[in-house]
Amino acid sequence: MPDEFDWPKRRKRATPEQQELIDSELRKRYDDGATIRRLTEESGRSFGYVHQRLGLSGVKFRPRGGDMRPTRRSADGGLQAPR
Repeated sequence: MPDEFDWPKRRKRATPEQQELIDSELRKRYDDGATIRRLTEESGRSFGYVHQRLGLSGVKFRPRGGDMRPTRRSADGGLQAPR
């Protein structure tokens, strides 16, 4: 995803107008499928900051991790990958 948004510098308090822009950009990118970790890299902000700002903007968080279904046993007793 190309980084077209001009992220404000870290270590400077964002104005309320800048914060609204940051929040809307974080939410847009998260809703488009970006992970919180990716957003931290793109924005230069911490995981906690990004997670907090997404939560305050009302985003519905996706579940963590990959395929969480239990593995199944094959007829010979070996493990099978989930379908």
